[in-house]
Amino acid sequence: QVQLVESGGGSVQAGGSLRLSCAAYTYSNRPYCMGWFRQVPGKEREGVARIVTGVGSTSYPDSVKGRFTISHDNAKNTMYLQMNSLKPEDTAMYYCAASYQRLCASAFTGYKYWGQGTQVTVSS
Repeated sequence: QVQLVESGGGSVQAGGSLRLSCAAYTYSNRPYCMGWFRQVPGKEREGVARIVTGVGSTSYPDSVKGRFTISHDNAKNTMYLQMNSLKPEDTAMYYCAASYQRLCASAFTGYKYWGQGTQVTVSS
């Protein structure tokens, strides 16, 4: 129902900033919930931010709260993740995800649609 295309990853020094984008292409209604997840080899995919697209309400884990900001442009059907004060432990492959379920889940199992991923590397 929806194709997600991410962009904006890259390499940055600790303390720097990056902005990720996720464009959602669909012929149906926009997803109810969209989120950003990250994963490093050998570990489970971890949620870093999620947003209810029509309302704009957001949620973050403590590990990124105050540093990351998720937003969604309804007109462009594009989601963003502004990442500031980046730390080496933020290094991971970042994925955007979408769900039409009327529940904005914190776990990756709650999302059916995924982007291809974009690498973020933070050096110390």
